[in-house]
Amino acid sequence: MRCLALTVIAVLGLSAACGGDDDEAGEPATTGAAAPGFSLAKSAVAEGQAIDPRYTCDGEDISPQLAWEGIPEGTAELVLVLEDPDAPGGTFTHWLVYGLDPGETALPEDVPEGGEVAGPPAFTQGTNDFGTVGYGGPCPPRGETHDYVFRLLALAHPLELAGGASQDELLEAAEPHVIAETTLTAPYARS
Repeated sequence: MRCLALTVIAVLGLSAACGGDDDEAGEPATTGAAAPGFSLAKSAVAEGQAIDPRYTCDGEDISPQLAWEGIPEGTAELVLVLEDPDAPGGTFTHWLVYGLDPGETALPEDVPEGGEVAGPPAFTQGTNDFGTVGYGGPCPPRGETHDYVFRLLALAHPLELAGGASQDELLEAAEPHVIAETTLTAPYARS
């Protein structure tokens, strides 16, 4: 009986070590509910459509134009996160944008690097997993198709984060204030 109990404990311990929570498993955390009409729309990237190589490491590696609509009432700030949940080492962060005024409805193409972007629109950028502050385009291993997830968060309270924040710092600060979240997922495969 004691042997069975030790086996069960060992299996449970192994399961916990391998499973982890969603963040440890490389899956992006879901932080907000859907809000009617809140969506990423009329953008250079479309739901389910392949990302134009211009916006990747195979092209100019510039950020795409993005637009949104239906910002929920009570939004004080918008946050944009671009992630690759299919990356070999777990979710890979490509872009962090925060401090976006809720009156803004779009980001232009080819946003410059750097923590503070004067605009218009004015906003702040964080450090991506390439180790740079700003946008880093999709660059999956050759022969693999990865889905890239653009997450737009509506926050009830503005954040007070300096430029260059990490994804962990950004999401930890944002999570208590998320009113709603909308996503757009687009694939990319290198030729």
